[in-house]
Order: sequence, then structure tokens, then C-alpha cells
Amino acid sequence: MREGIHPDYYECKVTCNCGNSFVTRSTKKEMHVDVCSKCHPFYTGQQKVASARGAIDKFNRKYGLNKD
Repeated sequence: MREGIHPDYYECKVTCNCGNSFVTRSTKKEMHVDVCSKCHPFYTGQQKVASARGAIDKFNRKYGLNKD
């Protein structure tokens, strides 16, 4: 690797809005994120399946894809 062209690489503390924090490596020393794996609905299993079904039904009605 060439000297002097690469950014510095630090240990980075990442803090989520939910209060969870963890350490990783990055070119920044500290990061704040809105959603992490502890509070994201996909990873916690609390996703709203009913609302997703409603969106799919709305799409099908809009474009006439119903089997009725």
C-alpha cells in the first residue's frame, strides 16, 4: 500500500437511538445511528405482517391484479 493516501482507521463506538452501543472499526471515531440490530423490526421479529399484506392488497387493487 502506498504511504500517506489512506485514511486513519480507528476503533469506533456506534450508538443507536434505542440506547444500544457497540464497538467496531471505521474511519470515524464515533457514530450515531437511528436503527440497529437490537431495535430493527426485521431482526427482532416484531415486524408488522398485517401492514405488509395491506400494502400488497392495495397494489393488487390499484393495478387490477385481483383474481375476483
